[in-house]
Amino acid sequence: MIYGVKEPERLGTARLPDGRGLGWAQWGPEDGVPVLFFSGAAMGRSLGFGADILGKQRVRLIAVDRPGLGASDPFPERTLNDWVADIRHLAQALALPGFRIVGFSQGAPFALACAAAGLPEAVAVVSGQDDLHEPTLSPLLHPNVVGLLGTVAADPKGFEASFARMATVDMMWNLITGTSSSVDRAVYTAPAFEAALRRALGEGFSQGSTGYARDLTLAFGRWPFELSRIQVPVDLWYGEHDTSTVHSPDHAALLSRRIPTARRHLLPDAGGSLLWTHAEEILQALLSAGRR
Repeated sequence: MIYGVKEPERLGTARLPDGRGLGWAQWGPEDGVPVLFFSGAAMGRSLGFGADILGKQRVRLIAVDRPGLGASDPFPERTLNDWVADIRHLAQALALPGFRIVGFSQGAPFALACAAAGLPEAVAVVSGQDDLHEPTLSPLLHPNVVGLLGTVAADPKGFEASFARMATVDMMWNLITGTSSSVDRAVYTAPAFEAALRRALGEGFSQGSTGYARDLTLAFGRWPFELSRIQVPVDLWYGEHDTSTVHSPDHAALLSRRIPTARRHLLPDAGGSLLWTHAEEILQALLSAGRR
């Protein structure tokens, strides 16, 4: 096992009221504290984290495929609020009292949407995408990101259809490694980790690219909730060596002030891969978080 990554111990699909299936993967003790994991861009459910410490931490980690990715049925016109409803039903179906959420990278807006709805006990955003429409962040954004935001705002359906035609596993792998620091590339290209990440990307594209294209459109669009109204504890985790152009450009300095319950953790020795290099710290903080 490297960086706490191993194959899922259990796989399943929850049936939602509209008949769709929501795929999930699980690690850790069945009687552990339930922690839902919303993974990064185009990543399927098989890539978890912290598998070597879940028993000690008494954590039941459940990675959930978003609609149209991996084992989850498509939902073409879905919104972030629809995801909140899906997670509410999933928690009921799996009997997950007092669950928490970890949102990594593009999983951040999906985690924060659930936080705004008051679903989880606490949330950890790790190397998360920021609310990129916040005007104060504009000078810090990469020109390519500025272009994406403008295109999504002007023609979201056109952008989604166009992106779906070009997105591939190789494109995502090259994007991840090409925008990463040397600290992160050392993690992502370690043979065992690279194999696990490539497998997860393959799952994410197993139904084609439309599910991921929808995710991207939602993440780069206007978020339908107010960060200032979040009342559950939110820990924001970033590494100073995180150079991804689609993560928070100021490592959540502003985001931590916009969320009233936020605690910001900026680790000087870490990069965007800190979910796998600092999993124990992240989970400890998440488990100890009470409503502040």
